Amino acid sequence: MARETADREGPEAQVVLLAVGLADLAVSTVGSALGVARGLLRRSDGAELAADAEQELVARGRLVLDRFAAAPPAHLETLARHALARRADGDAGV
Repeated sequence: MARETADREGPEAQVVLLAVGLADLAVSTVGSALGVARGLLRRSDGAELAADAEQELVARGRLVLDRFAAAPPAHLETLARHALARRADGDAGV
């Protein structure tokens, strides 16, 4: 029945319904997040928790920067270094 009503109302009404549904989801998510935040603020180890969160965010930031900022070494350069290391190991064994 609801599907037939949506089909008759047209795409504009469907967009409005979708936007209202997303807004409801956002409000409920924010409400849940505020409840969690209130619970965290009541904890006695709040300073330690904040320090741990800061360290985790810094570590995550480093991982992201390492992943996207630095270009990987050139493939041929890596192969050349391995070849030089093998030669050095071979000369030491002779």
